[in-house]
Amino acid sequence: MKHNTIDIITLGCSKNLVDSERLKRQLEASGFQVTHDAEHPKGEVAVINTCGFIGDAKEESINMILEFAQAKEEGHLKKLYVMGCLSERYLKELSLEIPQVDKFYGKFNWKELLEDLGKHYDEGLHIERSLTTPAHYAYLKISEGCDRTCAYCAIPIITGKHVSRPMEEILDEVRYLVGCGVKEFQVIAQELTYYGVDLYKRQALPELIEQMSAIPGVEWIRLHYAYPAHFPMDLLRVMRERPNVCKYMDIALQHISDNVLGRMHRHVTKEETYHLIEQFRREVPGIHLRTTLMVGFPGETEADFEELKDFVRKVRFDRMGAFAYSEEEGTYSALHYTDDIPDEIKQKRLDELMGIQQEISAELSAAKIGRQMRVIIDRKEGDYYVGRSEFDSPEVDPEILIACEGAPRLHIGEFYPVKIVDAEDYDLYGQVIV
Repeated sequence: MKHNTIDIITLGCSKNLVDSERLKRQLEASGFQVTHDAEHPKGEVAVINTCGFIGDAKEESINMILEFAQAKEEGHLKKLYVMGCLSERYLKELSLEIPQVDKFYGKFNWKELLEDLGKHYDEGLHIERSLTTPAHYAYLKISEGCDRTCAYCAIPIITGKHVSRPMEEILDEVRYLVGCGVKEFQVIAQELTYYGVDLYKRQALPELIEQMSAIPGVEWIRLHYAYPAHFPMDLLRVMRERPNVCKYMDIALQHISDNVLGRMHRHVTKEETYHLIEQFRREVPGIHLRTTLMVGFPGETEADFEELKDFVRKVRFDRMGAFAYSEEEGTYSALHYTDDIPDEIKQKRLDELMGIQQEISAELSAAKIGRQMRVIIDRKEGDYYVGRSEFDSPEVDPEILIACEGAPRLHIGEFYPVKIVDAEDYDLYGQVIV
């Protein structure tokens, strides 16, 4: 057990990661040594930042808390604190069930943790973070909460109403991060397209991205988690005109059948969805689309699922993830629908959908052979340098592997012109053009 050392463990999404990075900066400024997701945590204090989105994530968070609770009982840990989405939602229940935890905090009151450690939150550091990502990229959270009322989603219950951060504060954070060496920004929120509606009475995402793109040192901006209804179309102009705004859009569509979309409360139709995708591709030639789809939603018929498969075949998404519906207590669908599709059918549909996408991904990857791309190097792994193009977001998308043998020495966080020479279903192989 290391004196004055705190281990932070982050579970769930990149939005949680940003909170952990902010906490890490404050703790370090208060004189603590802080590790993040250490393989062998040895601090005398542990902070677990939990996820409460779907069943699997909740289970992972609870198992992690129990693991550290046992370490505390065995004398390997002095203090155990828990924060984040799971404890925001189940604060009272968790306090009763896992008394080994010294204190549970919600998603937004983690600043109290500093007080409980005898320190104070430093407002002067409010835009500063200690990055846990490689130094050349960072996640940039532009808002909290969500005003959408999708039937299946517990996020609004956990995070509350949509709250945009002031534009100037975000731009100051970008300048600060550029000063720290960050070149690439993954812009994130529960729902990007709503940005500014509360503060400025308009969808201000296009303006924010345009202003970000004008900051010297910002090489790539990539957008995550857009919503299809009332999409701010001026964003496509910004993406087309600004070379440092990646031609990449992460837009969770969930389904295509009007029956399922209506039951999900998505406020968008099949026809509108197809039209939106057509507009993306017409206005931003070469754009890569990432989406997430759901199978097994209550009332999804075989015909609905056939429509979904047909949609995936027709649209040929560059990147696609999918998951099976899991009922979340308190949501509209948990209160008003019966979870009527057996787990084995959900899994069968999920496997089938991902099988279709795997073939599409293999074909799209093979079509890139011979192309030249601008690639940023993330790391060296075994016999390869591992990088990404503007079409690849960290952690979730394919990577470009460059054999070390025969290549010039490459530097982490630098850009190189790379020719694609081979492809697998997802990853590409490249050679640096010298």
